[in-house]
Amino acid sequence: MKSKIKQYIKEIIYFIIITTLFANAMSLYRSQDLTKEPLNIKNLQLINNTKYKIPNKKPILIHFWATWCPTCKLEAANINFLAKHFEVLTIAVKSGNNSEIKQYLKEHHYTFKVVNDKNGILSHKFKITAFPTTFIYDKNHHLALNEVGYTSTFGLFLRMWWVNL
Repeated sequence: MKSKIKQYIKEIIYFIIITTLFANAMSLYRSQDLTKEPLNIKNLQLINNTKYKIPNKKPILIHFWATWCPTCKLEAANINFLAKHFEVLTIAVKSGNNSEIKQYLKEHHYTFKVVNDKNGILSHKFKITAFPTTFIYDKNHHLALNEVGYTSTFGLFLRMWWVNL
């Protein structure tokens, strides 16, 4: 019995390792075409009709997502947590009008800042082809990291902590 349990645990660990390696390889492949340019946006309109100014001399995480994206739904709680500890701006891509996005946020108790990229203009500028996609910029607004697909809260927290050093 013990040997069967050990075998199952071993198979589960192998599965997790292979899945993690595959996910990271896919993320790397998908991120090759993303913009690598420094962040040159100064301010944007949030869905609550306030103007958001990109802070100077402060790292920022910019997260592209969509209400219709299943992986985005899984990652949204991670982003909500990070927004309480770091500078985070999210961009909802082709997810409806401001009222629909506000309703989505309210239903899920999310409080992060959101820009509505209703027609996909911003996502096109960043050369995004898959969701979610996350960019982390250093305090000088140079790209430090980018990630395509799901990333754990711990993984994103460590990346932001590292960029904030």
